[in-house]
This record gives sequence, C-alpha cells and structure tokens, in this order.
Amino acid sequence: MTAKAEQRTRALQARIEELEARLAQADKTVQALRDVGLALGSTLDLDQLLALILNKITELLDADRATLYLLDEQRQRLFSRIVIGDEARAIELPVGAGIAGHVAKIGRTIRVKDAYRDRRFQREWDEVTGYRTRSILAAPMKNHVGRTIGVIQVLNKHEEREFSVHDEELLSALATQAAVSIDNSRLFLSVIQKNTQLVETKEQLEHRVSDLKLLFELESAMGRATTMEDLARAVITEAGRACEARAGGMLVDEIEGGLVLYLFDLAGLEEGSPMSRRSASSEEPEGVVDAGPPKLEATRIAMSRGEGVIGRAMAHNEAVVFSLNDSADGAGGEWDRPVSPRLAQMLGVELTTAIAVPLEGEDAVPIGAMALYNSRKPQGFSKDDRALLRLVSANASTALRLFRSRLEREQSERLTTIGRLLSGVMHDMRTPLTVISGYVQLMAAAEDAATREEHARLVLKQFDVISAMQREVLEFARGERSILVRKVYLTKFFGDMEKQLEHELAGTGVTLALELEDRGTARFDEAKMTRLLHNLVRNAVEAMRPGGGTVTIRAYRDGSALAISVADTGKGIPKEVQGRLFQSFVTSGKRGGTGLGLAIVKKIVDEHAGTIVVESSDKGAKFTIRLPQESASTRPAPPLDEPEARPAATGGDAASRPGASAASAAQEGGARRRPASSAPPASERGRRSSSGSGA
Repeated sequence: MTAKAEQRTRALQARIEELEARLAQADKTVQALRDVGLALGSTLDLDQLLALILNKITELLDADRATLYLLDEQRQRLFSRIVIGDEARAIELPVGAGIAGHVAKIGRTIRVKDAYRDRRFQREWDEVTGYRTRSILAAPMKNHVGRTIGVIQVLNKHEEREFSVHDEELLSALATQAAVSIDNSRLFLSVIQKNTQLVETKEQLEHRVSDLKLLFELESAMGRATTMEDLARAVITEAGRACEARAGGMLVDEIEGGLVLYLFDLAGLEEGSPMSRRSASSEEPEGVVDAGPPKLEATRIAMSRGEGVIGRAMAHNEAVVFSLNDSADGAGGEWDRPVSPRLAQMLGVELTTAIAVPLEGEDAVPIGAMALYNSRKPQGFSKDDRALLRLVSANASTALRLFRSRLEREQSERLTTIGRLLSGVMHDMRTPLTVISGYVQLMAAAEDAATREEHARLVLKQFDVISAMQREVLEFARGERSILVRKVYLTKFFGDMEKQLEHELAGTGVTLALELEDRGTARFDEAKMTRLLHNLVRNAVEAMRPGGGTVTIRAYRDGSALAISVADTGKGIPKEVQGRLFQSFVTSGKRGGTGLGLAIVKKIVDEHAGTIVVESSDKGAKFTIRLPQESASTRPAPPLDEPEARPAATGGDAASRPGASAASAAQEGGARRRPASSAPPASERGRRSSSGSGA
C-alpha cells in the first residue's frame, strides 16, 4: 500500500471516528431530550424536573456545573440557590449585572472563552467558593410568548476547551424545555391555588349562608316569643341544633325574681329522632297542616350567682369551655365541680362537655348567660361551635335587652293606666257624692218621715251608682262585657236623672232641658245608662265653661229603637280629637280630665248593641245614641218584669252584683212585683226645664 493510500485510509478512519462521535453525541442529545420530554409529561414536581434538566445539560455539554436563575420581573432581579459545603445559599443578581444578568437584559445567548478577561464577569462568588471559572455559556429561558423568564448558565467546558456553537444550540433547546416546564408548573400551581381559594371561598360562603340562615331562624323564633321562657326556648333550640348539643340552658337575671335558669333537654333535636325526621320531610299528605316540631319543655331553676359553667360565664363576663377529660387531669380548686350537679340530676345524664358565653346588657354588664351541654360529636365542642355560640349570644343579648325593655315599658304603662283609672274613678265619684250630700242635707231639714224615707232611698241608690261605677271601670280595664237588661219606665228614669243632674249643675251656669217625647218603657241596663248620661252631661258642662249654656237631653222613638240625644251650646269638639274621640285617655286639654268618660260611653253603647253618632259645629256638639228594642211580637215576654241578663258575667239581679246594697235589691225586687198594669204618676211632665241654683 502506498503512502498516499495509507494517508487516505487514516483520513477516512478519522472521519469515521468523528462521525461516530457526533452520532454518539446526537444519540446522547436525543436521549436527553427524550428523558426531559418524558419527565415533562410524568411529573409535576418543578424542583425534580429542573434538577433533571440541569443534570442533562451538564452531561451533554461536558461541563462542570449548570445554574438556573429565575427572573422577578417586578423587582428586576435574578434568583438562584447554590450549595456551598453543607450550606445552601441564595444568589441574587440585578438584571444587567454579571454574565447571567446581561443575558436576562438582552435576551440572547452569550459564550465566554475566558471569564476573567470579560469585564461583565463578577469574581465575588469565585472568591467566596474558591472555584475558578474559565469558560461560560449562558442562554435565556423564554416562554411560549417569547418573554424571558430566567437564565441557564453553564460553567467550565471539560479539558479546558471552550463551548461551541453546537453547545449553544443544544443549551437553547434545553433552556426552552426548562421554560416550558416552569410555565406549566406555574400554571398548574396557579390553577391549584385558584381551586384552593375557590374551595375555601365556597366553604366560607356556605358558612356565611349557614350563619345567616341560623340568624334568620333565630330572629324569627325570638320575634314570636311572648314570655321569657319562649325567648329562652327559641335561643337554645337554634343554638343547640347548630352546635349539635344534647342539652342547653339560658340564665337570665330577672331582677325581682333573681337569677333563673331555663333548662332544655335537646334530645328531640338529634338526627334520626321523630322530630328531626318530621322536620326533614319535604312531603306532607294533602290537606294536612304541619304543626311544626313539638315545643321543648323548660325546667325553671333558681340559680345562685357563679354556680356552674353558665354561672361562671355570667359572673366573669367571659366564655367558658369545659370537658370532663380535661378536668380529670387535676386542675382542682374552682374546677373540681364546674358543672352544677343539679343540672345533671334534672337531665338524668352525666354532663361531660359544656360551653357557655355571657349575655351582655348595657355598658357590657352581663344580664345573663347561655350554655350548651354534651356535644353529640366525639371530639366535643369545636372552635367553630364557640364562634357560632358567640354569634348567637350577640343576637340573643340584643333580643333579651329589648324583651326586658318591653316588659319594663308594659309594667310602666300598666302603672300609668292604673293611675289614670283611679283618677277617673275619683273624678266620676264626685257626682254621686254631691247628690248624696244634697239629699243628706234635705233629710236633715225634712220633718215628715215619708220625705226622709224617699231621700234615704235616693241616697242608697247613689251608693249603687258608686258600686256600678267601680265595676264598670274595672270591666273596661279588663276588656270584659257585663250588662243587665230589663224593662225601664222612661218617665221615672228620666225624672230621677233630672233630680240627680240638678245637684251636679248647681253653680255652673248651665241650664238643663229635658225633652221626653216617649213616655213608655224601654229595655236597657238602667245603671249603665245613668252612668252614660252623667258622662255626656259632664262633658257638655266642661265644653260650655266658663260662660255656661244649655244642655238638652231628648228621648224619642226612632223606628223600633230608643234614641237619646245630649246636646250642648258650647264651642264644639276640637278637630284634633274628633277622629279618636272614643279612645282611652283622649282629652282636649280639660282641667282634671282623664279621657275615660267617652271611652266608657262607647263601651256601654256597644254592650247594648247600639250606635252613637256625634255632630259638632261652632254652635255646639250633639251625641245621639240609638238602642235597639226587641219587638214584643217576636220575643217571649218575661214573667212579671223578670230581669234579663244579656250576657251577664256578674250575675242576674242587683242583689248578686258586687257592691249592691240590700235596700237597692229590695227596691228592685219591689219594682219587679209591681203589676204590669200599674202606671207612673200622671203628674210627671213630658217636658221639664230647670236651671241650677247656687249651692
């Protein structure tokens, strides 16, 4: 073989070796890219993936080490971590500083043959680590939109060679893979974070909705409460259902009644109980109205201050949590018996867990407390239960304060009403007392026994008026109805009225005119109609002060009804009270007025199933009462004027009424025994007119 052939053979052999090396390098590169691709699809651990990419880069580029920097765009800084000995240290570079910072700034790959001759290179880390950097290859990592998100830097090609263009292309390819990995990881982490936030937000919204539903049900239940027990039942029922408690109680400072605990056994609220199954059922048979869960029975217990968990919460104005397992460790002292043994005895179970919160009043001073006992959950009452109970207690405290304020206001109003009623009684009692005083003076001056006997009868009748007045005021205050209807001779009735009113009008400057157009009989309660006319005449006199005037009483038939009108010549009724004239305690500023007179008038008219009409002008006011009269042809006649009770709550005749005198009963009995044919004296006038004289 010639020298030329040998030379060609050696050149061919070198070419083959070079190609084989390139093929091996290509295979190595393909294998590395395949491994990275498989890792991209099989793992979501970014640290593991980047470590794999850096190892492959170091291996493929035959270098000492590779470092990955991530870019913080907001702060414009590069971050990485390296291990120096046993210590992991962070590297932080401003964008534009060092080789890696310059690559991040320009967004292009840089190859450096001798680092110490490049002015961009920073030697500080070599001085810290003792490492000698020779050659450098740095490539930007760009995401799918071409934005630089970091830099991969490879140091020191082996055998003191420099990095080639092929190395640059390979690093750019692997840097792109790393950028894709980082973007995917960030996207995945962002999705996970968003999903976590959505789950947390969903849970928070569910809790808020649950809390709002609880508060709505609590407010609805408390709004229906009419007693303190109802209020406690509403609060403990909703709180016990929400916190899954087996028992609960509400401690209330009832001031005059002291500390009272309303204790409830909540076993009926447990899941699977008949009550819970009925409340959970959404289908009811047609036509059946669900009456709701049965009302929990309350045990009312008088408590001493500071007794038990609930008493401690109120006394110290703080939440108290108790668990039998915790107390078994030997806390001792005050916690030896934190749960009142009476409660366990009344409930019939051992109290193992409890949670109590105070109910705050004005100025954060406790006015009570509420507690739940024996959680149905194995772990006992949780932090969520405590937070929920505090939420319930805040609303319950407000409801309790409002409830107490309402009770205090109602008590004050009752006392005020009683005072006004007594004022009305004292005011109205002046009329019969004046009449009694007049007749007693006449009796003292009368010489014959018959006149004195007549005056005595009239005095006794005024005592009946006082008794009736007392009953009517009490009946009016209680809202009761009591009426005694009987046959009344109108001539005699209005004759007696005239005599009584003469004494009341004396010295007032008021003239009484009586127009009796019907001299027959009518059926009504004589005592109450007397009271009615006295009240109307008294109002008329007040309306005509101080100048005086004329009050006219007229009795006549209006169809089948008896009509009685009382008219005055005053200034009329003020417009501001016309719409509420018959309400209780309405007065137009009269001196000493109570506002009860016309309200009682209206009540008496209503009890007779009658009507009252008011006419008013600047020339005076007129009240017209119409009392329906049953037709004799349509109703059976009572035997010999037997009195008729319709409806009578206080009994039949006058003798059975409270306060009625025996003489009055005898007089009424005598009237009933009078023959039906007997008529009043013929000397009674159809029209009477009298003026008051000075006393």
